[in-house]
Amino acid sequence: MTTKTYNVLFLCTGNSARSILAESILRKDGAPHFNAFSAGNMPKGEVHPMALKVLGDAGYPTHGFRSKSWEEFAAPGAAQMDFIFTVCDNAAGEVCPVWPGQPMSAHWGIEDPAAVTSSPMEQEAAFVAALRYMKNRIGAFTALPLASLDRLTLGAKLGEIGASQGASKKRPDVA
Repeated sequence: MTTKTYNVLFLCTGNSARSILAESILRKDGAPHFNAFSAGNMPKGEVHPMALKVLGDAGYPTHGFRSKSWEEFAAPGAAQMDFIFTVCDNAAGEVCPVWPGQPMSAHWGIEDPAAVTSSPMEQEAAFVAALRYMKNRIGAFTALPLASLDRLTLGAKLGEIGASQGASKKRPDVA
């Protein structure tokens, strides 16, 4: 593994479910080689309780998360990102801030588990599935030999990861 520590930002519209799942998974599974962050273009202001429940049940961190704007990460003095992944189709199609340092980006969309409202059991199952899909993507990402891949190859690999099982049906043109 590499000695460099990479900063990774997961973006979603509300920053309350999918991006929080991704941040928590990478925070644990990618330590100490990755710093994980999440944000949204229209943050809901709170983390979805079911996201915290399934993270805790799976042994992932649940403390210190908050729904926040992506503007925090585009502001002067913010940590420079190496990678930015959109995890919902709406965020992938948005005009993003200019990110310093030209981070690599890809779309890793999965269906919104918070949109499942039929029953608490079905909603939990949707969150568990989202956690599994995101864990698989992050596992594939952290296994990449980042230091030895050129940008073109790395970009292709990141796209392949985003198209893996569980990818949302809508595929935006912009990642």
